[in-house]
Parts: sequence; structure tokens; C-alpha cells
Amino acid sequence: MTQTTSVWPAPAKLNLFLYITGQRDNGYHDLQTLFQFLDYGDTLSITPNDSGEVTLSPEIEGVPVEENLIYRAAMAIKEKTGCTLGAHIHVEKVLPMGGGLGGGSSNAATTLVALNHLWETRLSVDELTGMGLALGADVPVFVRGTTAFAEGVGELLQPAEAEEKWYLVAKPEVSIATAKIFGHPSLTRNTPKRTLNALLAANYENDCEKIVRELFPEVDKAISWLLEYAPSRLTGTGACVFAEFENEEDARATLNKLPDWLTGFVARGVNTSPLLSTLKVQ
Repeated sequence: MTQTTSVWPAPAKLNLFLYITGQRDNGYHDLQTLFQFLDYGDTLSITPNDSGEVTLSPEIEGVPVEENLIYRAAMAIKEKTGCTLGAHIHVEKVLPMGGGLGGGSSNAATTLVALNHLWETRLSVDELTGMGLALGADVPVFVRGTTAFAEGVGELLQPAEAEEKWYLVAKPEVSIATAKIFGHPSLTRNTPKRTLNALLAANYENDCEKIVRELFPEVDKAISWLLEYAPSRLTGTGACVFAEFENEEDARATLNKLPDWLTGFVARGVNTSPLLSTLKVQ
């Protein structure tokens, strides 16, 4: 086949709100959350070939290729379809690991969607979503590519609409393991379930924020700093925090004031993932 390289976005996500409504016998948590994509994220350059092998660059220190979600996603397609083609995938990484922006899940979803198209394996969105869930709870929402209200452990998705605001996303120099937060004995686990309409009408909050701020003073300091300029909170269970603005100008003006102990970027919330937009023009 012709070895033509195409470029695919792997966008970040924000949890605009996150509530934990219970814990199951197997330790998993039931939640209600609203996922929205950002027009900012990693980029995957994919070159299909006839080698039958899937290769990645650059290598991630300490992560064997076989454990990389991108590689696992590619192999999942090959195993399900019997596809004999190969590909080289180069990742331009800008999303921090452990930041709560869904970088690894987004990379996996982009791999599934892009290779299904490039290899012409003709898997349905539902099939890709099921494969994505086996890779991680957040992968399905990236595969489907629209703002979504999630319940269960994050796998029950309902299309939703959110205001497409501008966000300043900031990260202190700390990485947070999800298991550390979900395993904390003081984590709120009994927030009452509400309808989507009730949640959209309420002030958005994140049940994980209190524990993260207690355990990681850097995150507490970051949120406190951002709150001087705009409504701000934690996304997911990671280290990244975000402030919401009505326009890009105000978001960038605040970014320019960011202290040197924070790194950050400005992006717009979008209800249609950049990945879905790219797929439509391929």
C-alpha cells in the first residue's frame, strides 16, 4: 500500500463536573460527569504500511511498547479483524501524564478511529467503543467524539451540550495517580444522583477536588491562584486545574500572568471532538 502519512488529533478533555454517587463491591466507583473536549491536545502522525508490524516513536521511558495504549489499541484492531497491515505511529505529546486531561485515553481512541479508517477494517462506532472500554473507562467518550454525560463507571454515555467557553488549563509540578484518590478513605462517595437537567442547572463541582487539595498543596495553591481571576476547579482526578472565561482575550491575559510554578495553555471547549472533524474530511 502507499505509505502516506496523515495527521490525527488526540484532544484533551475536561470533566466540567464530577460527582461520585457510590462504590461497587468490586471497588469501582459509580459517578456522574460531563465530558467536554478541548481544541488542544496531542497529535498522532500515522503511516500505514505492508509490514504487518506496529511501531511507535518516540519511546516512552519506563513504558514497554506492549503496555502503551496506542500499541494495544492497534493490536486490538488487528486481533479483531485479522488485518495483516502495519503502521508507524509518531506521537507529538503536549498533554501531561497524570494531569486529568485524558491524554492516554485520547491517544488510544485516536488510534482506533484512525487505523479503522486507514486500514479499511470497517468496524462500527459501537464496536470501536467496546474495544475502547477494554482499554480504559475514558476511551469510549473519545471514540464517540461528542460532549457526553457519563454514568456508571464512565461507560454509560448520553450525548449532551455544554457552553463552548474558553479555558485556561494550568498544571503544577505534580503527577497524581487516579488510584490514590479513588482509594482515599475520606473521598465523598455518596453524592445523590441527579438528572442531567438538574446537574446542568447547578453550580459545577468535582467531588475529588477536596481530597486532591488536601493531599497535594501544589494543586490547592494553583486553584486558589486561579480563583482570583475566574471560576476554577479540578478536572478528573489529575493535577490539572482549569478556569473558565467567556472569551479568549481574558483567558490569554490571565495566562500571561501565570506564575513560574505553573505551566498552562488556553483552549476552547468544543462539543464536537477535533478527531471527529478530522475523520469527516479524510
